[in-house]
Amino acid sequence: MFENLSDKLQQVLKNLRGQGKLTGEHIQEALREIRMALLEADVNFRIVREFTEQVRSKALGQEVLTSLAPGQQVVKIVRDELVAMLGGETARIRHSAQPPTVIMLVGLQGSGKTTSSGKLARWLGTEGRRPMLVSVDVYRPAARDQLRVIAGEIGARIWEGAEGDSPLALCRGALREARNSAHDVLIIDTAGRLHIDDALMRELQEIREALDPQEILFVADAMLGQDAVKSAEEFHRRLGFTGFILTKMDGDARGGAALSIRAVTGQPVKFVGTGEKYDALEPFHPDRLVSRILGMGDILSLIERAEQAIDQKQAVELQKKVMSNTFTLEDFRDQLRQVRKMGSLEQLLGMLPNIGPFKDISKVQVDEKELGRTEAIIDSMTPKERRSHQVINGSRRKRIARGSGTSVQQVNQMLKQYVQARKMMKGMTAGLGGKAVGTGKKGKKGRRPRGIRGFRPPGL
Repeated sequence: MFENLSDKLQQVLKNLRGQGKLTGEHIQEALREIRMALLEADVNFRIVREFTEQVRSKALGQEVLTSLAPGQQVVKIVRDELVAMLGGETARIRHSAQPPTVIMLVGLQGSGKTTSSGKLARWLGTEGRRPMLVSVDVYRPAARDQLRVIAGEIGARIWEGAEGDSPLALCRGALREARNSAHDVLIIDTAGRLHIDDALMRELQEIREALDPQEILFVADAMLGQDAVKSAEEFHRRLGFTGFILTKMDGDARGGAALSIRAVTGQPVKFVGTGEKYDALEPFHPDRLVSRILGMGDILSLIERAEQAIDQKQAVELQKKVMSNTFTLEDFRDQLRQVRKMGSLEQLLGMLPNIGPFKDISKVQVDEKELGRTEAIIDSMTPKERRSHQVINGSRRKRIARGSGTSVQQVNQMLKQYVQARKMMKGMTAGLGGKAVGTGKKGKKGRRPRGIRGFRPPGL
């Protein structure tokens, strides 16, 4: 979402770091570029003005201008002010001392409330909670059926109530059932509405007064830009919510809503939706998002995804196979599957810092379909072929291509990538055994060990 803003800010800050000594003119010019970049990203004008004034007052101080690395200090100031704009610290869900915790999801039609309800229930389940869902959208055709299907797919309990129940009656019945069945969170999926619809807004106010929810989360479509911010302001005035869920953060938009919504309403973004799957909901970390925007990467989120997606037992087995040089095509396929569980390649690459060996990572072209083709090719092989790739001759390659719906050239390319991966693993094993890998030192017979050089994972 932030590609254009990220590119422009990184270029401005790179120019500042390139100056041996900064002057007031350098900073003023940089602030003009930053202001234009933020406005083009659809950030609220008032927020842009306050942000640039804060940066200016700190960056023009003598402590910065006379320091040994003034450019680096200005970068730190910009980073800190962006983090402050987004709320500073990560905002957590507030839980009730007496379960169940009641969470209401409100917002405009089409913002993604029902899907977000399911995603939130799934996320709470991974945190050890026992959530229950209830839909009080009695107006939109099949809205309650949609939540029922989602609940079934994520394995969550749903309260359906009786036919003809009012929204308030559904909420009270669900709260009573959650208490009786030891569910410690109740998620209420409300009907989408415009903030100018007085009758529906009063309905929300009645639910809030009757259930006294610990959280009222406004679900906003990040791709709506400032329109989402304006709607959020009015909802907050009428209802008073405690935070946001920003959906479609993986979309092709300017990102201004994400940067404005906290500062305009005073309420934190608590979750962001990063895809269509039910596991594509993440707690919002302001410092990590800013690091991504400024090209500093987000290694912590990458590690967290890896911990969730990678099976530890399989990881130990893989390490043994690497050490014994028995890394098969089946292992290659299994590793690709675990990588895919972590999210799209584009998202994963976006978490790497845009420096050092990853300097041009943002320019890498990603083909997600090639990962699927690689799996299809390996699945079309016999067990013997997957265990020993040397037996795959010309006729076998033709059969594998037909079975996987690919060409012989694509089969050859996949096998080449697999062989390169084996060489990389062998090089790493040699390095662990005392032969330096990738350090520039020579191994046996005066040759540099062959390893990572030239290896290109599928999809890149």
